[in-house]
Amino acid sequence: MKIALSMWSVHQYWYDNTWDMVDFIEFVSTTKAEGVELLSMFWRNKEEEIPRVEQALQRTSLQVASFSASNNLAITDEVRWQEQVKDITDSVDMAVRFGAKVVRVFSGDKAGDTSFEEAKSQIIKGLKKAAEYAQAQGVTLCLENHGLFAGKAHQVREVIEAVGSPALRSTFDTGNFLLVGENPSEAIGKLKDYVSHVHFKDFQKVDDDYPGHAYASTTGEKYVGKIAGEGEVDLRYILRALKDANYNGWLTVEFEGEEEPKRGSTDSIDNLVEILRTL
Repeated sequence: MKIALSMWSVHQYWYDNTWDMVDFIEFVSTTKAEGVELLSMFWRNKEEEIPRVEQALQRTSLQVASFSASNNLAITDEVRWQEQVKDITDSVDMAVRFGAKVVRVFSGDKAGDTSFEEAKSQIIKGLKKAAEYAQAQGVTLCLENHGLFAGKAHQVREVIEAVGSPALRSTFDTGNFLLVGENPSEAIGKLKDYVSHVHFKDFQKVDDDYPGHAYASTTGEKYVGKIAGEGEVDLRYILRALKDANYNGWLTVEFEGEEEPKRGSTDSIDNLVEILRTL
C-alpha cells in the first residue's frame, strides 16, 4: 500500500488563490507521501496548467494516485446530466495523461423534488456510460461513499452491482460513514472485496454547541475533521482488514481538520506511515 495526499486536504489555499496544482505537488514532495490526488474542480486554466503539472510530477518523481471527478449524477435535467457524465470522462482522460489508474467518482446529492428512485436511475445510467468509457481506457472508476444516495456501505454495493462493470469499484472513505450513522469498522467488512482506492481520514464527534466548523450527520450528530489517528475512526482495524483482503492500492490522505492544512496533512501522513509500519 502506497501513500498519497489529496489536494482537497489543502483546498483553502486554492480558494484564496495562494496555490495552484503545481504548488500542491511541490508541497507533497516535502512529505513522506509518494503520490497525489488531483481534482477536476481545481483547474483554473486547464490547457495552460497541464504542461506545468506534468513538469512538476516529473521534477518531484510523484505519481498521480487518482484523478477525481466532482460529478453529481442525481439530476434529471438532460443537459446538466450530460455535463456531469462528461466531467467523469474528462477525468478519465486526465488520469490516462498523468498515468493514474483510478478516477474517484460521486453518485450525487438530492436536488429539488427529484425522487430517490429517479436519482438512483440517473446515477446508475451515468456510471454505466462512464464505466464503459473508463474500461476502454484501462481506468477504474471508484465510487466514494458520500451523500445520501451512496453514503452507506450497502448503497455503494448496490450501485456497483447494478452497474455491473469491472471498471466500477469503491473508494472507501474511512470517515464519511460516520456522517450517515454507520461504523466504518463495520463498513469495511461489507466493502473490502470492492475497494480499489482509499480515502484515509478521521473524524471526532462533538457537542451540538461546538463553536468551530462541524459536519452534521444524517442522524443529527456533529463531527469535526481530525488529524488521521487522532479521531474516533479505528484506522488500524480498517488497514488490517484491507491488508487481510490483499489490498495493495493507494491510501490517499484527505485531511479535513481545523489545524493549519500543511501541518494537518503532514501529521496525518506521518501517522499513517507509523500505523503501516506496525501492522
